[in-house]
Amino acid sequence: MSQPILIIHGGAGRRFESSKRIAKIRKKISNILKSAYKKLARTNSLEAVTYAVKLLEDDPEFNAGTGSQLQADGHARLSASIMDGVRQRFAGVINVEKIKNPILVARALLEKPDRVLSDEGAFEFAKRLGLKPHDLRTKTALKRWKKRTETKMDTVGACALDRFGNLASATSTGGKGFEMPGRVSDTGMPISNFATLECAVSATGIGEDIMDEGLVIKIATRISDGLNIREAFDKTFREIKRGRKMGAIGISSRGELIWQTTTETLIYGWQKGKRVVLF
Repeated sequence: MSQPILIIHGGAGRRFESSKRIAKIRKKISNILKSAYKKLARTNSLEAVTYAVKLLEDDPEFNAGTGSQLQADGHARLSASIMDGVRQRFAGVINVEKIKNPILVARALLEKPDRVLSDEGAFEFAKRLGLKPHDLRTKTALKRWKKRTETKMDTVGACALDRFGNLASATSTGGKGFEMPGRVSDTGMPISNFATLECAVSATGIGEDIMDEGLVIKIATRISDGLNIREAFDKTFREIKRGRKMGAIGISSRGELIWQTTTETLIYGWQKGKRVVLF
């Protein structure tokens, strides 16, 4: 039996403007982490990452679910994905509107033959699950959109190793904000969210940069080729083209934890037993 481990991230981005702001975000990450870790202790890695990302989506402080960044036309279009390392099985939703928790849709799709849905197809599937339409645009998000003010945080995600030694990852985003309507995020693709029997990795940052680098797939491939998770992260992040903005968190099957970023900040927290570490 393994010691359960959970790591979550609330996005990568620019430096915080005040220590008060840092303390506020750190407390939120701590609360979500502790709640999701209890879920991990009771269930498994797949259910734990789903729950952790749902909690991050529910908090308008983060750019996922309620309070997400808005696209150029003022609409919130969300993407999310999940991967089961045991089955090496991936599912995701892309550009779904008016659904509060796209990660729940992705989790349900994991058990279906068609496992990535977009737009109206994702919305109709969500309604069949019993998820009711919900306006995700908060007053703060609308104010940011009108003033064309970006958030300091990006995509959220979680990786977990459960007591059975199984790994899973989940990732969710509201996008980069002010993008062309219909722009596809990396979050609904394995390039940003991947899990195997050996590792689980979740990325955050500018989607186009992550896609150009092949970030998460590159890390996972290097681990399968024999590098340990730290070596794979170090090599991959050293090779990232200058100026590209991204970060990632990961767990190996041996319980090794890692996080790296090319941005000024990466919001993360992890728990193993009673030990809790925050950014």
